[in-house]
Amino acid sequence: MLLQTKAAITRYCEYQERCHSEVRNKLYELGCTTPEVEDGIAGLIEIGLLNEERFARAYARGKFRMKQWGREKIKQQLKLKKISDFCIKKGLSEIDAEEYDRILQKLMEKKLNELKGERSEMVLKSKIYRYIVQKGYERDIVIDLLNNMIKEKKKY
Repeated sequence: MLLQTKAAITRYCEYQERCHSEVRNKLYELGCTTPEVEDGIAGLIEIGLLNEERFARAYARGKFRMKQWGREKIKQQLKLKKISDFCIKKGLSEIDAEEYDRILQKLMEKKLNELKGERSEMVLKSKIYRYIVQKGYERDIVIDLLNNMIKEKKKY
């Protein structure tokens, strides 16, 4: 591998956490051959610039805090990046259960307030459910919380 390619890939990995597939793709973009790519990845792992568990943890933390994604969406995206199930579990362990529940509740209340003009309870539930599930929250949790939230709203 050329010296300038090594420097470029080192900068690429230092800038933010990367997974093996991102680095592999970048090395191919830089014109490396398959043996050079595999050697480059091995070298980056040896010096500690490339670590999939660390990547999975950072990715899960970031997507949950910044984009408020649920566990399902984070898991799906990590699988697309070819992260192992072990590393995915480690990454998801970074999400605090209480904070997760609090964010889910907040998202549902926000959507409920946006849709307060909706007359049909069925349509209301459907819209909130679709919104929350597309954010990656677990369907069973969403259904339970949604039913409780609608019951509470009827009391007032």
